[in-house]
Amino acid sequence: MAAIDDKTTLQEAHEGQPTPVKHGVRFWGTFVALCCLSFISALDVAIVTTALPTVTDAVGGADKYVWIANSFVVASSVLQPLFGQLANVFGRRPPFIASVVLFTLGSGIAGGAKDAAMLIAGRAVQGAGAGGIVVMLDIVCCDLVPMRERGKYLGLMFSWSGVGAALGPPVGGALAEADWRWMFYMNIPICGVALACLLLFMRVKTGTAAAQHSGLGPKLRRLDIVGNLIFTSSMIALLIGLVQGGTDEEHKWSSFRIIVPIVLGLAGWAVFHAHQTFVAKFPSVPSRMFANRTSATGFALTFTSSVVLQATAYFFPVYLQGVKGTTVLQSGTYFLPFALSSLVFAVAAGILLSKFGAYRPLHVVAFALSSLAFGLFTLLDGATSKVAWVWFQLIAAAGSGFVMSILLPAIMAALPESDVAAASATYSFFRTFGYVWGVTIPGIIFNAAMNKNLNGVSDPALRANLANGAAYSFASAVHRLKKEGALDPLALDQMTDAYSKSLRVIWWMCLGISLASLLAVPLERGLELRKELETEYGMDDSDGQVQTDGEKANGIVAKVNPA
Repeated sequence: MAAIDDKTTLQEAHEGQPTPVKHGVRFWGTFVALCCLSFISALDVAIVTTALPTVTDAVGGADKYVWIANSFVVASSVLQPLFGQLANVFGRRPPFIASVVLFTLGSGIAGGAKDAAMLIAGRAVQGAGAGGIVVMLDIVCCDLVPMRERGKYLGLMFSWSGVGAALGPPVGGALAEADWRWMFYMNIPICGVALACLLLFMRVKTGTAAAQHSGLGPKLRRLDIVGNLIFTSSMIALLIGLVQGGTDEEHKWSSFRIIVPIVLGLAGWAVFHAHQTFVAKFPSVPSRMFANRTSATGFALTFTSSVVLQATAYFFPVYLQGVKGTTVLQSGTYFLPFALSSLVFAVAAGILLSKFGAYRPLHVVAFALSSLAFGLFTLLDGATSKVAWVWFQLIAAAGSGFVMSILLPAIMAALPESDVAAASATYSFFRTFGYVWGVTIPGIIFNAAMNKNLNGVSDPALRANLANGAAYSFASAVHRLKKEGALDPLALDQMTDAYSKSLRVIWWMCLGISLASLLAVPLERGLELRKELETEYGMDDSDGQVQTDGEKANGIVAKVNPA
């Protein structure tokens, strides 16, 4: 790489502009692996949503439907803090490769499932691998580039995640009609490509902790085993209550079967944080990450933005199916304006963050657009034109996409680089946990609102099909009923009106969350994003390969030491 003039570099650093440095082959090889894994992990979550009834019927697991759907989410959530600590103790490469292997193994087990138990086991193994992948994607991306540049590359990486999420429903529907097993088998070759890239190009330093504690015993002693056991058990209890609540008569939200695990989970979570603060020698979630208002607010905004994103992803298709009468496949296609546009805005926000280094104005814009979008969503009904709801989606995509790639740099702005792994793991957990609540809370609200609005439906049989939580799945049958003429015009109007009014309560909830998030942005401090990469885990240049731009910039900008 051509030498950079020291005088020019100092002038650029003084003017606040990041030093332009070319990336090496190893950087791009590693980044290709990150994008492949970001794509496939998101695709795997989304692809099951439309095909799950077919899969459940094939393996005979109708009574285990909720765990076929949610074993993946539970397994991926509870292990994320542990993977963050493993990345510090063993270095980035071993846990990353282990995560990919777990995900690939789980895909093979799920694809070859002969019964519901085997499918649930495969999905759980997949989830454990996916949880590690999600954490390691953020950690490794942060290790590759300085903080000022992270928004841009996180945006690029998340754009592949968005492509996977957007393609999931239509691809899942198509594979469900052909051979559902390929929903899982297709992960294997893609993970193989990503794993090959990691093995070939990801040569990274192991870090001081991993280097100084070479034996397995000393490394294990640096893990927060007790804390992770408390966290895992309490999160499993909490998630059991959340995912099973309201699924049938035995699991009503007022049932002890739901209340007890939720209470135990919340109590265990409180015990975990007390353990991290007062007991743990090497905490997996250090309390110092919440001790400054910028990082604490960033974690809160990660949770709230994830809630409204997931609520949109799950319930806007219900509007398209239940109110506009589209097929499941059409609703997936009509949701593409949101799914694909959010990627463009995620990349744009990352570029703006890299150029100007200011995250608070971007957060304001993101949550202001989100508030505007959900305000417009409250106007949706059967008479809303296609042009209108497409534009509403685009505004919502701008709000969700803008904040997608710029929260993690803001969280890390007030933290030392040594906290990259712990902060990334905690960020990933808040994001995943927000997704769980983004289905659970809107689902409770929607079911309660639908029961109330059924007073306007005169047909007793139709009321029975919509009552007590059945309206969500019934939306997919509306197109067929309209096509067959099974509903008279009055019943159809009454049903679509009930759907519109019930969904409107969710949009009001999301509007409130977006406005609260907007009001929380001033709690962040406008800290300068570091332009130098200060990490123990960057690309290893010991064999003469090209360093990352962050390592080069660190040597030139910080020390003015010519390469």
